[in-house]
Amino acid sequence: MNDRDGSEQDVGPVANESLPQEDRSDQDQADQSGAPLATPQFKAPSRTIKDLFNPPRNLAAIRQLLFEVADKIELHTHEFNLYWPYVDNVWVRQHRAGSDKTGRYKTDYYACRLQRPTYTPKAVDKARPEGTPTRKKHIREGGKCHMKLKVVRYEGGYQGVTIAQLGDKTEHLHDLDTMDRIKRTTVLMEIARSEVMSGYMPASVYTVMSEDEEKLVAAGGRHLKREDVRNASQAWRQQHKEPLRVHEGYRYDHGNGIVRQDGTISLAQAVTASHVVDSALAYFSGLPPNTLTFPLENRSYLEPYLPRKDATINEDGLPHVTLTYATSMDSSLSLAPGIQTHLSGPQSKAMTHFLRSRHDAIVVGVRTALADDPALNCRLEGAGGYGGLGWEGQPRPVVIDPAGRWLLTPQTRVIRTVSEGKGKAPWIIMAPGFAIDPNRVEMLRFYGGKHLGLTDYDNKWRLRWEAILKALAAEGVRSVMIEGGGMVINELLSPEQSHLVSSVIVTVAPTYLGRGGVTVSPAPSQDRFGRPQPVLRFKDVRWQSFGEDAVMCARMPHGEGLARPQPPVPIVPRPRQIPAPEPPGP
Repeated sequence: MNDRDGSEQDVGPVANESLPQEDRSDQDQADQSGAPLATPQFKAPSRTIKDLFNPPRNLAAIRQLLFEVADKIELHTHEFNLYWPYVDNVWVRQHRAGSDKTGRYKTDYYACRLQRPTYTPKAVDKARPEGTPTRKKHIREGGKCHMKLKVVRYEGGYQGVTIAQLGDKTEHLHDLDTMDRIKRTTVLMEIARSEVMSGYMPASVYTVMSEDEEKLVAAGGRHLKREDVRNASQAWRQQHKEPLRVHEGYRYDHGNGIVRQDGTISLAQAVTASHVVDSALAYFSGLPPNTLTFPLENRSYLEPYLPRKDATINEDGLPHVTLTYATSMDSSLSLAPGIQTHLSGPQSKAMTHFLRSRHDAIVVGVRTALADDPALNCRLEGAGGYGGLGWEGQPRPVVIDPAGRWLLTPQTRVIRTVSEGKGKAPWIIMAPGFAIDPNRVEMLRFYGGKHLGLTDYDNKWRLRWEAILKALAAEGVRSVMIEGGGMVINELLSPEQSHLVSSVIVTVAPTYLGRGGVTVSPAPSQDRFGRPQPVLRFKDVRWQSFGEDAVMCARMPHGEGLARPQPPVPIVPRPRQIPAPEPPGP
């Protein structure tokens, strides 16, 4: 066997699957003409050996995620372009449906490779040009799996890709290793082609690629063979007959193939070592400087009061609601109305971002949005934009703005966060009857947000909280974290609304803000005899210190102790009637 010239060798049993599409098309053209083609221009591969030894983060887990697609997956476009070539041995694009009328959404449909019919090679191979080796073809079984995907690309105020299952086949009838055995990924074939085009023997390339088995398996190369390297570079070698060499630090050992020389480190070790300049900084590389961390041991304290990861809408059509806020010793949220006031210390601030990562949506009132210009995202390490995948752990911002007072611009902090890929666009809940500039509506849609109009009012002509929460549940929101401001918190702590809240998490800072601030103090309550009584008393109360702050976790006393008033009858708005003037007197 001559490892120096891969074009002189018979290809292996997976040749027809492993040869890249562009190489197969060139070969087919040569077959049809019956004569060798002119020297083609070979495009330099986009992957090198460094991509194998310095793979993308969590490659094995993300390959499995993109293989199963058990739930809808949302990725940034650059993440899709990075990881999808590692599973293109599984998914084959069937057709492109085109884009919508805005031109922002482009839809592709994919199917599992094993959905294709069984391939049986012809008994007699057609004539091939002189000097071209005969390809060995084998039966490729098909029709085994009917799983399909719908892949939607969005290009607007942000760039993202949504991957979801299509049809009633919800899982493969085989595992990922089966596909890795049948066909190699584009990444592996490009790496092999890149090394051969750099002047290295296929046997040497195979030896180097196989040195770090863990990384090779993570990239889908458990079943990589020497013949695959030859197949990847076959078309190039037909036009480049110059002798090839082994990698530096390796030698040819008769009977053992290519081996590493004594006293030298492997190429995998050399590439990995050169990638990490300072091991002390390697852990933090790639994370924004404002990334927060929250210790695992502190999470167990909060867990009983948080929604389950598989939370569902309850029988009343409501999501899990967590009311959370930070207050001073005198129960103040801020020094004065409209003034942003920082109360939480570093530890409790990180806790707040952990809470955000555990909820589908985060709700604030319009006054908080106007005063604080909040980002309303999660900066916890592992969330999307902070080391995580796509928008994982990022809640949907929701602003209660009945009169349309919040004027969003591309410079608004929450919109800048969307553009940077570190959060989601807001939903704005409004009441009908208020004119909104169509340009504002279109701008919000451009960044992935939208307006939700409600017409369900209470007896004070304010939007009913039950209607707000049900509207969010109808949009697929299963858990809601409500952070403020003062009016929102006081309303939800009132006897009329407290039954909507599942749990309460309050941070108490060791400071007094003084009079004149925005305070948490619900409206007073009276018993049936008109005597004052406590508004509510929490149950299942636990306290925990986070730095200098004290955090209280509790549940609402639903159906216990104080009687729960009946919610007010909804009011449907009607056109205002102007009374006719009385006739003048005699």
